[in-house]
Amino acid sequence: MKRKIGLAGLMCCLVLMGFAQKKNFTYKFYGQVRGELFYNTRANGEIADGLFHIYPLDHAYDTDGNDLNAQTNSSFYMLYTRLGLDLTGPNIGKAETSAKLEADFRGTGSSFAVPRIRHAYFNLAWDGRQSFLVGQTWHPFFGDVHPEMLNLSTGAPFNAFSRAPQIRYRYTGKHWQFTGTALWQLQYLAEGPIGKSESYQKNSGIPEFHAGVDYLNGTFIAGVGADVLSLKPRTQNTVGDKTYKLDERITSVSFEAHARYKMPDWTFAAKSTLASNMTHTCMLGGYGVTSIDPRTGEQEYTPFRHSATWLNIVHGSKWKQDLYIGYVKNLGTSEDILAKYGTALDIDQMVTVNAQISYNLPHWKVGIEYTPATAWYGTADERGRIHDTHTVTNHRILWVMMYVF
Repeated sequence: MKRKIGLAGLMCCLVLMGFAQKKNFTYKFYGQVRGELFYNTRANGEIADGLFHIYPLDHAYDTDGNDLNAQTNSSFYMLYTRLGLDLTGPNIGKAETSAKLEADFRGTGSSFAVPRIRHAYFNLAWDGRQSFLVGQTWHPFFGDVHPEMLNLSTGAPFNAFSRAPQIRYRYTGKHWQFTGTALWQLQYLAEGPIGKSESYQKNSGIPEFHAGVDYLNGTFIAGVGADVLSLKPRTQNTVGDKTYKLDERITSVSFEAHARYKMPDWTFAAKSTLASNMTHTCMLGGYGVTSIDPRTGEQEYTPFRHSATWLNIVHGSKWKQDLYIGYVKNLGTSEDILAKYGTALDIDQMVTVNAQISYNLPHWKVGIEYTPATAWYGTADERGRIHDTHTVTNHRILWVMMYVF
């Protein structure tokens, strides 16, 4: 009889493996038990049944003129409770080896709360300077500089949020760090003609590429990165009773710049991104159709561009205060478009503020966060830019309590 191995069973197997090869081999468990209660004043674009808040939805009126999205909602979840395992050794020649396996309970299946891989990778390192990572971990645009907050969105849609299968090489010198990465999509997917799907990149045959450089000096880090994404929205199309093979492709280039400075009781961090079709990282965006072949229906595309910037200021340690401000602007497309695919392409701009206070003890954290988010909705012109706008605001209150080990 076949049996499913759960998260606890998987970890037990890994522990037994560890006992079997203790020489030059170490492992360490870590994790958290996390509960969170949230309340919203209206419906939102969201992930994970509201735990991952992104943007407030526009007005949607019924026959009597009532706004269907002006509906409060609230819930309490333990889904982001997680368990991880860090492993080191044994060395392979001069290469130091390590690996990470981390999972939570936000997977999908017949039960809502099932184990899901967050991180799963191994890493080889030489001389403290070069490293080679293979597996699933954070997207480079999330990077080493990201906001500190209670909300699981961690700054999205102003900061890229994604964990992706990847192959990464990194060189770290005294003050400079260079990173090159090839990435694929799995849990965080791009938007397209059939909604979110892995097929757009899989059919493309080309991984996403990222290159970045950072300046490091003590607790100060500053850097830039560039990302190239090439997708195939469709491979075939049916017109009447005839089916045609298509050779469609949408290629986009995105850029980001970031900085962070840490002091004993203060942290200042900021990032600015010029994003083109970065919907697979929980950012606003997508692409438009510029032409359609009348015989086969084959389409040509152009990406939407969005400018997203955020600032994060954190003070304290035991009692921690946190302020986060994010702003995103829809810059439209470079060509006239006939149709569009993407996320929140009817939003012209959006501003979100997070104000947080938390009490932190060894192994414990309890905190509350207030988040007003305002989006400007309107009418799109031929290049996807939004005019004649009106505002919609959601007020979100989040309470979090964690036991960390």
